[in-house]
Amino acid sequence: MTELWWAGVEAVQGRSAVGRHLERTDPVRPDSVLAVGKAACSMAAGVQDRFGIGIPTLVITKDGHGTDLPGAEVIESSHPIPDERSVAAGRRAVEAVRSCKPGDDLMVLVSGGASALVEWPVDGVTLADIADATDRLLGSGADIAHINEARRALSRIKGGGLLTRFEGRHVTVLAISDVRGDDIEVIGSGIGVTPAEIDSETHIVASNNHARDAVAAAAEQRGYSVLNNREHLYGDVEVVASRLGLALSDAAGGIHIFGGEPTLELPPNPGRGGRNQHLAVRLSRELVGHDRSTLALVAGTDGSDGPTLDAGGWAGARFWSDAAEPFLAAADAGTYLDQTGGLFTTGPTGTNVMDLVVAVTQEE
Repeated sequence: MTELWWAGVEAVQGRSAVGRHLERTDPVRPDSVLAVGKAACSMAAGVQDRFGIGIPTLVITKDGHGTDLPGAEVIESSHPIPDERSVAAGRRAVEAVRSCKPGDDLMVLVSGGASALVEWPVDGVTLADIADATDRLLGSGADIAHINEARRALSRIKGGGLLTRFEGRHVTVLAISDVRGDDIEVIGSGIGVTPAEIDSETHIVASNNHARDAVAAAAEQRGYSVLNNREHLYGDVEVVASRLGLALSDAAGGIHIFGGEPTLELPPNPGRGGRNQHLAVRLSRELVGHDRSTLALVAGTDGSDGPTLDAGGWAGARFWSDAAEPFLAAADAGTYLDQTGGLFTTGPTGTNVMDLVVAVTQEE
């Protein structure tokens, strides 16, 4: 199970995804590179693999996601709530774009997490206003499209604002999608959107679909039958758990792959965990009493679930007891999984294509 999940994640890691795209398209060598997001270091490494280390490169990523990139300026910033470092990083990104000279080609590498990592509030809005709005939206059960729409309205550099400062020749945007529909205006709240008057091109180099297909290929190589490969982990986490329970309850033996990003409405003062950990515990309840022994791995492809260092958790009847109910009510699924041995921890993965559920059903 773990090997299959990792097969999906490794297929969409920034370094390999960018490398494959550059090998296929053979673009001109950029004069500068700007990378923003959880996968920024990995994506920038893919550019260095192709073009060497001499290109001026600014990388802005999440705390703990920075890696050594020779010749690159690497900034770690705040996520998921922006802070003063986000504003400083936003201003540094603007400087990098403005430094491009006429005739320069800029390569912009965008991945999920960029919305919080770089910021520059519009006039009349403070950083505290944005932080409060972000905290409220993240706990409201809203999906990422609605959250990022609100973020764009509060920022000078989201929704195409950053690249209005570009005065060079051409912009190439390579993005790893962490949103439904792979819309560049939603990924990172549109930090990679280019104004119509700028000569540019945009490519999605990795997505949840790519990850799920890689899991399916790895499963088939191991002799499994792939019974489901669907991107439908959308909506409230309770509804998603019920949907998955139904999909798995009458299934024959084989592998089931689901992708997407459910939502979770948080109570005041939530406990430890995130949507994947909550879904894992809730799905375990759905799997009690099934005729088949079913085990599922539920995890975020970026290696972090909510404000935790865990990626997600394991689901199966063996992980459920009625003692879990108060933990679910308190949004404290991580504590329950820790106590039952059901946590799944990876560390930063170098990508972010929403969430993956890999489940195996077996004839008893």
